Amino acid sequence: MNGFKLIRSPMEALKEHFGFSGLREGQDRVVAAIMEGRNVLVVMPTGGGKSLCYQLPALCREGVCLVVSPLIALMKDQVDALVAKGIPATMINSSLSFPEQKERLSGMKEGSYKLVYVAPERFGHEGFMRALAEVDVNMVTVDEAHCLSQWGHDFRPDYLKLGRAIEAMGRPQVAALTATATPRVRDDILEHLHLEDPVTIVRGFARENLHFRITACDTHKEKYKRLYDLVKHNKTGIIYCSTRKKVEQVYEALSDLGLSVTAYHAGMTDAQREEAQNAFMNRQADIVIATNAFGMGIDRADVRFVAHFEIPGSVEAFYQEAGRAGRDGRDAYCELLFNHADLRTQEFFIEGVNPGVPLIVELYELLRKHCSAESHEVSWTLEEMAERLKCRNAMQVGAALSVLMRNGAISRHDVPGQRVKLTRVADPSMSGLKIPLDERAIREKEVRDREKLKAMTEFAYSSGCRQQWILNYFGEEGAVPCGRCDQCMALGVEEGQVMGEEETRVVRQALSGIARTSVRLADGSWQGRWGRTKVIQMLKGSKSQDLLKTSLVRLSTYGILSSWSEDDIRQLFRAMQMAGLTKMSGEADRPLITLSPKGNEVMMGRQEVSMIWPFARRSAAPERRGQARVRATGDLAALGEFDEDLFMKLKELRNELAREAGIPAYAVFHNSTLEAMARLKPTTHRGAMNIHGIGERKAARYLDDFLEMIAEHCGV
Repeated sequence: MNGFKLIRSPMEALKEHFGFSGLREGQDRVVAAIMEGRNVLVVMPTGGGKSLCYQLPALCREGVCLVVSPLIALMKDQVDALVAKGIPATMINSSLSFPEQKERLSGMKEGSYKLVYVAPERFGHEGFMRALAEVDVNMVTVDEAHCLSQWGHDFRPDYLKLGRAIEAMGRPQVAALTATATPRVRDDILEHLHLEDPVTIVRGFARENLHFRITACDTHKEKYKRLYDLVKHNKTGIIYCSTRKKVEQVYEALSDLGLSVTAYHAGMTDAQREEAQNAFMNRQADIVIATNAFGMGIDRADVRFVAHFEIPGSVEAFYQEAGRAGRDGRDAYCELLFNHADLRTQEFFIEGVNPGVPLIVELYELLRKHCSAESHEVSWTLEEMAERLKCRNAMQVGAALSVLMRNGAISRHDVPGQRVKLTRVADPSMSGLKIPLDERAIREKEVRDREKLKAMTEFAYSSGCRQQWILNYFGEEGAVPCGRCDQCMALGVEEGQVMGEEETRVVRQALSGIARTSVRLADGSWQGRWGRTKVIQMLKGSKSQDLLKTSLVRLSTYGILSSWSEDDIRQLFRAMQMAGLTKMSGEADRPLITLSPKGNEVMMGRQEVSMIWPFARRSAAPERRGQARVRATGDLAALGEFDEDLFMKLKELRNELAREAGIPAYAVFHNSTLEAMARLKPTTHRGAMNIHGIGERKAARYLDDFLEMIAEHCGV
């Protein structure tokens, strides 16, 4: 190895080049398995330190470690970071001219590099594979390995070339790494790479410093209001949007506030994207608004929040993107701003990535008709192909090309030094009807994509711990409530779970109104017919002209909650939704509300009402005008001045009591209860029992310790 002295052990390499004294949980097992020469499949959460798992062994062994990476920006970041640490590394991808690629291949042959990052499409080039035959490749690392699987959330056809390429290289050791893979995706990865006797290491998906929250937003105004709150309380963050247009809208809105923001999406030029990424990484911008094109490999440790302005297409995508928060180990916040209507965008994407067989054949016929007689190549962009096909969704063209590539009918090649791909028809004499298209597999993929979106939608409507739901989705056994998400913080008030007589009556009245606006199906389930706003107006007894024109005013439940404001009924609906009593159905742009099976049981009186009442210190009885209210999630400031020193002491006491009892901290008292104590400063049981979250059972078990702490702090 030219100028690089091999290091005796991974721990020495860790200390000498990375400045760390020890490995994290899971990293040590991966490094040990690789050093033993085993093939490995590693599933480790975003921010878990996957890169070190293959970088350290590479510095201790002869030969080159090839790292397959899907994005040029990701490669560049990794290579720049390694070179800065004195490690010989480089990359080979379409951003380089042919002479540059040739020079780096020569360097690999001469042993000038320890790690070489390579784009997956390179493995489809005969010249590249011939050059690799002369290189001492000791290991192939497949980063973002879920891209191999059609069951994964980010399938990339170029990854399918890797199994054959590894075979052609004489089957060197293989390490496959991913942050998000269900058991089915893991099996797919192992099958495609033909791994022999692999060690599979799945480190827990849980991130103990992340606080998950889902906020139901009926309007864009509500989304922006919540976004402003997030930005106000958290300096650095990433805001994900589903489309380029939305990125630009949110960017303009936050820029108008004078915030330090930048934008990133696939419609920008390479130079613009690089400038935006560098601005965020170099702390010239604190907030980036982006599509999912941004973030893979981003290593800014102090990201305090990740917000999804719209629902993503899968739980895998949501968790991977959310995982870019809090890599420094400090508390960070991950929030989904959820509106059912946003599902329409994801449904459009699903249509785009799942072209039917007729479109695939039509595209192939177009390509073979217009390809060059000599090279059999076409240099059209996706947009040009879509225009010629009169296809409104260019995504469908890209997906159709992927299917044709998998069937060997065409190949796609980069033009060195340019971001252009040439499409080559394998045999222009072959009719499109002769291509062995697997219609069943094509249909199944669309079904899988819709299942992923359905799972993400179920997550958005779920009750219970957010992180526990995600861990169960990924097949992690024994997952327990995190104690940090919005649901856990609310559910920590155990006395607030079962509703009293008045609250139960109101909930059943609301559910009865929803039932009367729905249709009972033969199987006993309910199907909605009206949107949430109209049902809320009906329960209120609204006199709006739009409502008066409908049959809703003739229902027996019209005006049954007339003493409530529409805003309060809307909050009640959100609480019922979070408790799993209602569900949404219908088209994304016209969601309809109806009862869930659980909601039906509650309405019929066969099940107790167990939910988070959205109004603190307030019964369900009508209020007198001007009566003071403090919401369960809201205006604690009305209780008095906040004593931060006392609050921190109370948190420390709570954590100590929780450790002694072997329970989560929130099971003692959650933060809002401690904050109320730090404002009211009660020193007697009678004074403390007025605080929401302190019931008789908790008071008997824990309250004396807290009152003693408050008295000592106040000098009483």
